[in-house]
Amino acid sequence: MRISCFSFIRDGVRLGYPFEESIRSALPICDEFVVAVGESDDGTLERLRAMNEPKLRILPTRWNENVRVHGFVYAQQKMIAQYTCTGDWAFYLEGDEVLHEDDLERIRDVLKKQLNNPEIEAIAFDYYHFWGDPQHLRTTSKMYRKATRVIRNNLRVIAPDGLYWAVIKDKTWLGKRNKRRTRYPRAADSGVRIYHYGDVRAENYLATKADMVNQYWGKTLWHSTYSNIDPMALGRFEGTHPAVIRDWLRHHASHEFSLNPDYQPSFSDRKHRMLGKLEKRFGWDFSKRHFKLIT
Repeated sequence: MRISCFSFIRDGVRLGYPFEESIRSALPICDEFVVAVGESDDGTLERLRAMNEPKLRILPTRWNENVRVHGFVYAQQKMIAQYTCTGDWAFYLEGDEVLHEDDLERIRDVLKKQLNNPEIEAIAFDYYHFWGDPQHLRTTSKMYRKATRVIRNNLRVIAPDGLYWAVIKDKTWLGKRNKRRTRYPRAADSGVRIYHYGDVRAENYLATKADMVNQYWGKTLWHSTYSNIDPMALGRFEGTHPAVIRDWLRHHASHEFSLNPDYQPSFSDRKHRMLGKLEKRFGWDFSKRHFKLIT
């Protein structure tokens, strides 16, 4: 069994991403790690080269600046990296996502178990979405609680808006038209969490991120503070952080997060409060999933 990990990054130093820690967290279980590196002038490419990792394969790229809706340029960069992967499985990690060392053997076991099961096309992971500091999590159904991060590398897949995978179906006749449609991949649950640290970076990075990233979505999705959030959307983290990220957390994470007492919950906040009550009472999950869970 051969595992290819892959990612993409641009201006990772300027935006405060823990991209080196993300890569190092996965190296023990992958046979290669492919990174598509967009043109940067902040030392991102040099930092990757200085890692001097024999498994690391760097692909310099140029972003299509004409694509500025729904984050599709990110999907393009994701697929550039994936299309060069050579493994049986392609394992995608974003530049702010980290694996815990205690979970690596379990991940490998799941991939080995499902390798010869054609019914399973992808592997799903649970998420810790940190917010504001290393002790707080976003827990509402507004966040994706599960996502596929591993896909079979012999499938015809694309990454639509939102960076999830869509499997290209075989040709289907609709009247006189021969159409190709897509569907979500069939996934097995790994039972493993991915640690997502993008929203725990020191606040001085937030305005830079908002300026640079919102332009590729055609709307404002990121803001320059952690304070404006519904307190009902947060929970406490009681576990241990991966060893590879702990030094980064000490020196580059926010540690002074406080809620804005004047923040007024939005319609979306109130909706997810109601959904949370239903989830708690009936055991439902209203979070979005871009896959079909098989097992």
